[in-house]
Amino acid sequence: MRDALNDMWREVLTFAPKLVAFLLILIIGLIVAKLISTAVDKILERVGFDRAVERGGVKRALANSQYDASSIAGKIVYYALVLFVLQLAFGVFGPNPISVLLSGVIAFLPKLFVALVIVVVASAIAAAVRDLLSNSLSGLSYGRMLANLASIFILGLGVIAALNQVGIALTVTLPVLVAILGTVGGILIVGVGGGLIKPMQGRWENYLTKADEERRNIADKVRSNDTPGAPRHTGQVGASSNYSEPTYQQPTPPPPYDYQQSGQPAPGYSQPGYPQSGPQSGYPQPDPQSGYPQPGQHPGYPQPGPRSGPGH
Repeated sequence: MRDALNDMWREVLTFAPKLVAFLLILIIGLIVAKLISTAVDKILERVGFDRAVERGGVKRALANSQYDASSIAGKIVYYALVLFVLQLAFGVFGPNPISVLLSGVIAFLPKLFVALVIVVVASAIAAAVRDLLSNSLSGLSYGRMLANLASIFILGLGVIAALNQVGIALTVTLPVLVAILGTVGGILIVGVGGGLIKPMQGRWENYLTKADEERRNIADKVRSNDTPGAPRHTGQVGASSNYSEPTYQQPTPPPPYDYQQSGQPAPGYSQPGYPQSGPQSGYPQPDPQSGYPQPGQHPGYPQPGPRSGPGH
């Protein structure tokens, strides 16, 4: 009985220093972790970490949260330090299952940190691509939908890469990634290729129509602008392209009966444009019996008529 009590007190005395060390390490470690997390939060706020993260698209995810990006980063640092503190504190007692578990969790932290960085970077890229496509394709009815699909696709790739980094569900994420890439490739081939077929077909039809119209215009110009002297088919035999309406000249009238050889007209003759001789003109009219030739008779030949002289 006395030996059992002595062994118990001996174990208590042996465990007491370890417990005190554990408590001291835990208290001091928690205080240090809290100070470090607060300092990290303040530093990140001063360097503009919150604005940078909000530009990356995390603002919507933190809209209903009571923590901002710098506070979350400070909390992550705090709990990471707590894990190290617990590992050190439980290490005082020697090898134990809790220390083994904490060692595994601490070994997992770098992978988790890299996965979080991958997700943050992927979300930032997805937000930038969504804004770029939304602004570029704002005139299209499907522009916003296309921007959202591109953003979701990039974010999904980031999540799959993060899961592969931490080694979670590798047998599920890899086939899903292959299926997604195959589906996107098929959509690009069929959608983009099929979408380009119709515009190119329309353009070729426009080009051919314009070429046919130009050919017809050139042929019409060639037919309408034949060279002078070349026969022009107008439906009449013997017609030519340089045919012009003939000009008729007024025939020259015969010389008047009182025309003189000297080229001077007789007193009774009137030039064109002048008043004709007659009783109204004031000039004396020749007597038919005076021997003047009558109109229609050639001057110089005797005209038949009553003879005057001896014997009549």
